Amino acid sequence: MLSTVAAVRAARPDADLVLSMDPDHMPWGSRAPEAIVGRVLDGARAALDAADAGREHAALDAIVVPCNTASVHGLASLRAAFEPRIPVVGTVPPIKPAAARGGPVAVWATVATSRSHYQQGLIEEFGQGVEIESVPCPGLAEAIESADPGAVEAAVDHAAGRTSPDAAAVVLGCTHYDLVQKAVSDALAGRAELYTAAEAVAAQTLRRLGSAPAPALAPTGTVTVLASGRPVALPEEALAYAPGQDLARALQG
Repeated sequence: MLSTVAAVRAARPDADLVLSMDPDHMPWGSRAPEAIVGRVLDGARAALDAADAGREHAALDAIVVPCNTASVHGLASLRAAFEPRIPVVGTVPPIKPAAARGGPVAVWATVATSRSHYQQGLIEEFGQGVEIESVPCPGLAEAIESADPGAVEAAVDHAAGRTSPDAAAVVLGCTHYDLVQKAVSDALAGRAELYTAAEAVAAQTLRRLGSAPAPALAPTGTVTVLASGRPVALPEEALAYAPGQDLARALQG
C-alpha cells in the first residue's frame, strides 16, 4: 500500500491514516476469491476498530483498498458492508488510460488478478480495437514485500520475458509493482510507458469525501499501522522504499 499512501499524503498531508496490513495471511495473490473477500473485510473492520477506539462516533472517513487483487474480488462485499456510511474506494488496473494511448498494452498483475473476471471485463470494456495481453507475475509481489533485490530482479525478468516486445505500454496491475518501476523499465529496455493507479486512487478518495487537495498543508497527519489487527511498528522491509522511509519519519514525528 506504500505508493497509494504516498499519493494520499502528498494530496492531504493532514490526513490521519490507519494502515491495515495482513501479514499473517499473505500472500493473497494465489488465494481463492472467497478467501480474499474474507481477508479484505477483516482488514477493514480492524481499521475501523482502531479508528473508533475511545471515540463516540465512527472515526473513519473513507476506506481505501490499495490492492488490485483485494479490489477486484472484495469491493462489492466491502461496499455492501460499509456504504453509504463510509465510502469505499478501490484500486483497479489503469487499463483505460493505457488503452487510450494505443496498443499493444501488457497488463502485469498477480495470478489472482490476471485470472479475475473483473480484469477481463476492464480489458473488454476499454480495449476496443487495442491489443491487450495479460501477464501474470508469480512471485513479484512477494519479492517486493520481502525487499529481496535478487528475487525482485528474477521475477521482473520473468515477467518481462513473457511480455510482447511490441508492447508500447505496461499497466502495473499490482500496487506493489509501483515500488520497482525502475527495475521494470530497465527490464523492458525502456521501450514501454508504465501506468500506475496510486494518484488516481488518491484523487478519487478526495472526491468521495468532497475534499480538495491541499498539498501545502503541514504534515500533521498521524499514522497507525496494524498487522492482521495488531498495532505494530512499520515493517523494516518498508524502509527499503522511499514511501516507507517517508512514513517512518511521520511515525517518529
